[in-house]
Amino acid sequence: MNGPGIQLTLSPDLRLFAAPSRRAERVPTATDGASSIGHVVESAGVPLTEVGRLLVDGHEVPVSYVPQNGQNVEVFGVDRPQRVDGDAPLRFLLDVHLGTLARRLRLLGVDAAYENEDIGDPALATRSAAERRVLLSRDRGLLRRRELFAGAYVYSDNPDEQLRDVLSRFAPVLAPWTRCTACNGPLREADKDSVGDRLERGTHRSYDVFAQCTDCERVYWRGAHHARLERIVDEALTEFGTGAPAQKA
Repeated sequence: MNGPGIQLTLSPDLRLFAAPSRRAERVPTATDGASSIGHVVESAGVPLTEVGRLLVDGHEVPVSYVPQNGQNVEVFGVDRPQRVDGDAPLRFLLDVHLGTLARRLRLLGVDAAYENEDIGDPALATRSAAERRVLLSRDRGLLRRRELFAGAYVYSDNPDEQLRDVLSRFAPVLAPWTRCTACNGPLREADKDSVGDRLERGTHRSYDVFAQCTDCERVYWRGAHHARLERIVDEALTEFGTGAPAQKA
């Protein structure tokens, strides 16, 4: 861009998106004199899903504001917990690379849609808009698609850190053990007789408490992996409680 010059400062949490040469404070940045501040920020590498307040010479402005020559622009990350427009409850959509995070959110009772196969960026963005789901992704390009209902960058590739990041950012209501980790459907209590034909002999003999998905009919019980799953649940509840709605009234 060759036009008015501004001074652009990204908050420390956003600098990872920018080239190393643009991570300092007050980086001289040329604009074309017509583009919005939102466009300028995206050109610096920052998805608008990660942007909170925008200040120009100390005054808050919308993303549509067109910066003028000599102005100082400060870009801050989203406030936590982030508030999302829409009807309760908060719902998510995860891209193909976040399967473990999807299963952990479901374990906590959070509505987390997920495709096992890569359906492509346009289809994901369309589903986010149609179902009013917050798209979670590590793909910056995907998060820049205009048709998204809402989106969020997942900053870590570690599932434990990913889960803490999402719970901290959105504070969803937690209802552990109420969703199928395989398909996201709701679980209901099931007696042994009703699910007996789906159980191995050892399982039938050793367990008496079961749950079943009302959608895919998968059966759950407190098996060998329950202690590990219980740790995930206990840690989430200890740090984040039951959560709180993140939507605007």
